[in-house]
Amino acid sequence: MQHASTKLLNISFLEQGRDDSQVVLLLHGWPDNATTWNNVIPPLMAAGYRVIAPWLRGFGSTTFHEKSTPRTGNSGIHAFDMIELMDSLDIKKFSIVGHDWGSNIAEAMAVGWPDRVECIALLSTPPRLGGMPTPPFQHAQLEWYHWFQATKRGADAVRQDPRGFAHIMWENWSPKGWFSEDTFAQVAQSWQNPDFVDITLHSYRSRWDEAEPDPKSEKLEKEVKATKTLSLPALFVQGEVDGVNPPYVSENVHEKFTGPFERVLMPGVGHFPSREAPDLLSQHLLNFLQQSLATSSEE
Repeated sequence: MQHASTKLLNISFLEQGRDDSQVVLLLHGWPDNATTWNNVIPPLMAAGYRVIAPWLRGFGSTTFHEKSTPRTGNSGIHAFDMIELMDSLDIKKFSIVGHDWGSNIAEAMAVGWPDRVECIALLSTPPRLGGMPTPPFQHAQLEWYHWFQATKRGADAVRQDPRGFAHIMWENWSPKGWFSEDTFAQVAQSWQNPDFVDITLHSYRSRWDEAEPDPKSEKLEKEVKATKTLSLPALFVQGEVDGVNPPYVSENVHEKFTGPFERVLMPGVGHFPSREAPDLLSQHLLNFLQQSLATSSEE
């Protein structure tokens, strides 16, 4: 594990590959951490990529420099964190693979810094380009945990037992028996970060306008809502048995992209493809990166 100091954070991250290789930034989701990429990093590195996988703010040993910094978790502020991480490493251009929260952070980075993001692969969570309409009742029922956190009692319950709250998601979002309790316990150590709950609550409240985004990212959040489509190469990976974002949720994702785009459905896979089927996911990512970056280098 390595560490980088940015304006607000001390960011922990995994890094593999040569400094002169094309860079792939891997962004984990919630409730998870950077180890979700452990079995994806080796094939990417073997193919010649430099891979960087950070722990997001509020996860693991990524910490704030100052107590006075707002513990916010909207996608836009995470995007600023990641840009500042790339700046600290003197990386100008890169591709992004984002899962869950990481998916929305990736699109925010593509909107805010289009000259730096070469292509994006989004896993499990559809983009929010153009804004987030209230979901139909069928999907709102699956997103119960969003609304739960918007209430005082719900927030109090999450504060009292964040690990138990996260465990319900792991149980319900993918096929029964997909994870071991030992793996869950290891990942759950990242959620002992003292800022984890505050950032979690703000993330879900802010996306439904129950809390304001971090002021630093307010302009970017508005830009994401105003942006209807992106033209960079994009891949969307969807587990066919995802328990929170079933395939019908992503049927129209192609409408958000005017450039090269592919939607991949993974049979028997739920919400955590990087943990459930890392070999198959790695192959999809390698095909996408090779095609996308080869095309961009020819232009």
